[in-house]
Amino acid sequence: MTGTWVLYLPHIKTKFALNDGQIGVALFCLAFGLLISIPFIPYTNKKIGVGRTTKIGILLFALSFNLPLIAPSYLLLCSSLLLIGIFTGFTDVSMNALVSTIEKRDKKYFMSAAHGFFSFGGFLGAGFGSILFLVFPTPIWHMLSVSLFIVISNWYLSNYYDNIQEPTISINKRKNKLQDIRPLLGLAIIAFIIMFNEGAVEHWSNLFLFDVVEVAESQAGLGFISFSLCMTIGRFLGDGISKKIGAINLITGGSTIAFIGYLFIVSANLHLSIVGFGILGFGLSVVIPEIFRLAGNTKGVPASVGISIVSGIGFAGFLIGPVLLGFISNWANLTWSFALLSLSIILVLGLVLFRLKKNYNYS
Repeated sequence: MTGTWVLYLPHIKTKFALNDGQIGVALFCLAFGLLISIPFIPYTNKKIGVGRTTKIGILLFALSFNLPLIAPSYLLLCSSLLLIGIFTGFTDVSMNALVSTIEKRDKKYFMSAAHGFFSFGGFLGAGFGSILFLVFPTPIWHMLSVSLFIVISNWYLSNYYDNIQEPTISINKRKNKLQDIRPLLGLAIIAFIIMFNEGAVEHWSNLFLFDVVEVAESQAGLGFISFSLCMTIGRFLGDGISKKIGAINLITGGSTIAFIGYLFIVSANLHLSIVGFGILGFGLSVVIPEIFRLAGNTKGVPASVGISIVSGIGFAGFLIGPVLLGFISNWANLTWSFALLSLSIILVLGLVLFRLKKNYNYS
């Protein structure tokens, strides 16, 4: 769904004659929808089960992505993105909690691989979508066909996870909820920054190639395709590499590679930028799964609580990133926006070296 959606951002921009700041406001509605959904997710997971919340979230998430393409006005565009944000929150946070629950139940680790399938979906959506882009007469038919495929396939696959419940956690010793957040603060900040970058690249890579590199609209998805493909490869390799060198070293190496990727991107050369998006995707790919894994193993914090806090803050960054990038781009330009993103990676390296290594020197 996401890979298909980003293909049509240039179409949305042209349809409503929007500047980068107005796109930023629209994407803020998506971010706001996620933020207002987060407080209700633990209650829903407890009430109907983490499996069922994930199932319903995916169905509503897939169907809601059709709304922006049929919106007749900018106001309704923003309203439809608000709904997508709400369903995104329920889907993403519940799905990560579901993965964590299955990992503990089966004593198998596949968090990185699970995120790899997310990236693989982005690659398929943008890759095949760039071909289908020329086949479907209108964007809505393209998006509707993808959403129906997801609804039908998920309805079948949900038989494997629909009845899964999170284990009950004792809260007798957790009267002060701030005690949960303090040891997770470094992880949460890194999750926010990295997912801030992922969200920004997801929504603005097409527009960077379209506006800065000046490619045709049908070629604007090449950066995101490269980003998603390399992120997919990195995440499928991540679990094995983590076992060999540890989470901290893997996060440090991945962040360094991501910074190098940005240097290629801001060159604004078509081939170098596409390669840069691939390098960036490969570097970022391993960071979030390792952050979630560390959150689930934080001393003194129940695993589900740690993942819920860090993933919730991280997904907020995923949706706020595109918004702020739009405002920065409107004030300066997209090249400066991506240059500032590269500086945020340096902040991540600082947090890893001076905070995480002290708290997670066993990883």
